[in-house]
Amino acid sequence: MTGQREFYRTRAWKRLSKAFLMSHNYICERCGQPASIAHHKVYLTAENINNPRIALDPGNLEALCQSCHNAEHFGSGGATAAG
Repeated sequence: MTGQREFYRTRAWKRLSKAFLMSHNYICERCGQPASIAHHKVYLTAENINNPRIALDPGNLEALCQSCHNAEHFGSGGATAAG
């Protein structure tokens, strides 16, 4: 079983996330600013991380900038995190 940290270091994820962001011209789908993160719409969990239809499906991704990604995971309370 792969953990999230290990998953995000795999060649498959790195290739997919780069190709996905390129296909969206590195533009955040929410605010239009430069995007740097391919975000999973259905969050990865221990139960689904090894399911390629969730973890590696471009249809489950959204191009986000760091601010929109932080807002998605931490709300607008000012918390930040990389990744």
